[in-house]
Amino acid sequence: MTRRYTIDQLLTGLPVPIVDVRTPAEFAHGHIPGAVNIPLFTNEERVTVGTTYKQQGREAAILLGFDLTGSKWSSFIRQALELAPEKKVAVHCWRGGMRSAAMAWALDLYGFDVSLIQGGYKQYRRWVIKMMEQPWKFRVIGGMTGSGKTAILKQLDKQGEQTVDLEDLAQHQGSTYGTLNRLIQPTQEQFENDLASRLSTLDATRPIWIEDESQNIGRCILAKPFYTRMREAPIFDLQVPVDQRIAALEQEYGSLDRNFLIECTERITKRLGPEQTKNAIIAIREDRIPDFIRQVLVYYDKAYRKGLRFRDTARIIELTLDTHDPLQNTEKLLTAAKSLKTITTT
Repeated sequence: MTRRYTIDQLLTGLPVPIVDVRTPAEFAHGHIPGAVNIPLFTNEERVTVGTTYKQQGREAAILLGFDLTGSKWSSFIRQALELAPEKKVAVHCWRGGMRSAAMAWALDLYGFDVSLIQGGYKQYRRWVIKMMEQPWKFRVIGGMTGSGKTAILKQLDKQGEQTVDLEDLAQHQGSTYGTLNRLIQPTQEQFENDLASRLSTLDATRPIWIEDESQNIGRCILAKPFYTRMREAPIFDLQVPVDQRIAALEQEYGSLDRNFLIECTERITKRLGPEQTKNAIIAIREDRIPDFIRQVLVYYDKAYRKGLRFRDTARIIELTLDTHDPLQNTEKLLTAAKSLKTITTT
């Protein structure tokens, strides 16, 4: 049996595996989180079918499609059975057209209960954009580099607060050293999909804790409406002694490959300045990591203060922290948040 469902119906209560029948290249560029790729065509086959459609028409393209997939159908069904032994799946392609219809027909013929997603992935992307435009009630955790923002965000999540970890979604720590020489960032499209998926699990009427970020997190870019909402939200500016921040950053970056640190430092020469860049690189080579960190913090602290000047001062709440303990710092943050009676996130 084949039924048709909208994206909203799928995402709000259709607990079945999602089969994406687009090509591997389309899937890699961006897909619904959790979906499994069972491509009807290879990347090259799709190009051939598309060319045939343009030059010879729809019927010729359909015949070619069956020629190309004729020997694959048993494999498609076996893959679907492995994914969904109970024979219940949702299927989509780019626009909810011929590719998903063909797969739905074959699976239905075999006995699957098939949910065909109307509008396909294109409609899903419209939903993602709509999610970025919602009036989310953000509470932003700010503070200079090394202030322990991420640790507090994770602690808030453990305590049942609503959180969004943008750096985890972007697989980047937000600075020139942000890949940590090991993280691989998702595509821009997949970053947006993953972020929308996370947001869809949250209650829009309740506050959502989020870490202060630039609009660019490595190569991933926050949608303008989403970023504007962040900038308009109350920000808790963590005040942490510089030596405490350096110690925290040494733990995070001290074990990284020295050549990686040097290459990253060279990339910010114009912003850091030639003299400080030279001194930072010398410190790296001499394994004086605290001195290296102190040099680059001059730039990052200046950039943070500059960004803070563009915020509404009435929405900046300074919070002095004098411990490394995320639990104590989180409790202090939550206590400060309770006093937010005059600050709103319209």
